[in-house]
Amino acid sequence: MKLYTNSALLSLFEQHIAEMAIPEEPHYLYAPIKYGLEVGGKRIRPILLMLTYNLYAEDIERAIVPAMAVEIFHNFTLLHDDIMDNASVRRGRPSVPAKWGNNIAILSGDAMLILAYKYLQRTSSERLPQIFEQFNKMAAEVCEGQQFDMDFETKDKVSVEEYMRMIELKTAALLAGSAEIGALLAGASDHDCQNLYNFAREIGLAFQLQDDLLDSYGDNQLGKKIGGDILEGKKTILMIEAFSRATAEQREVLCTTHLRKDLSDEEKISTIKGLYDALGVPERVEQQIAKIFEKALAILDNLSVAADRTVELRKYAENLVGRKS
Repeated sequence: MKLYTNSALLSLFEQHIAEMAIPEEPHYLYAPIKYGLEVGGKRIRPILLMLTYNLYAEDIERAIVPAMAVEIFHNFTLLHDDIMDNASVRRGRPSVPAKWGNNIAILSGDAMLILAYKYLQRTSSERLPQIFEQFNKMAAEVCEGQQFDMDFETKDKVSVEEYMRMIELKTAALLAGSAEIGALLAGASDHDCQNLYNFAREIGLAFQLQDDLLDSYGDNQLGKKIGGDILEGKKTILMIEAFSRATAEQREVLCTTHLRKDLSDEEKISTIKGLYDALGVPERVEQQIAKIFEKALAILDNLSVAADRTVELRKYAENLVGRKS
């Protein structure tokens, strides 16, 4: 049975994205959809769906349609996130709301969500009801996670447990759902579907913790300004870990630095990162990432497929969690 590489799947998927039939009119409804999808990052969710499908089947074209649905849905969430976050940049370019305004972004996002379901409906499978159920579950969880994230903005203190639950919903659920949909489509057993869901959930958690770390300690290839979370006073895992280890005086600095008018952005970032370093926060977060990552890989050992068929899935995980940008 043919085993596709990550790069081959990405190339195939990009071809289908480029060939998408999106209406031309009304221009301001559909142009933002094209704009958002044409620069799609690493396409990690559709690639994961196709990888889990390819564990059990080689007619990979059959997995393209639901993979498109997942990617369109993901980009819909990003579009609305940019409105809520007042974000001016997405993937190194002006965000949709920055380019066209919030009203157009809201309506275009709504149309994008509808488009995602149109693609999902075209999926050819006797398990389509189960696939729809999983898609709806992950879609609702993403919204729940986003609300928890917004709730954190007004909470004085957020625990590590609360934060991990939030990112399990906001970030990991979409990866986990994508993995299970691919397996369901390929006819995998319930046992394997659950294991792949669990694997992707753990990878999603590690991915978000890595993203938090890269926001402060990554390089400028991220497509966004380094230190953005610090400037927003966002309660990421770094801030939460720092707060739990800080003295009362250090906590005051953590809570107020982003609000100070007498400091430049660079000084604010330097101040908070200095505290992170002094409190051993980067090392602590790296340890958490490594622990979650090892747990995820161990889950793959429980699948019914031969170990050599999981090679590309393991590479996918390593590339996702081990990235530096």
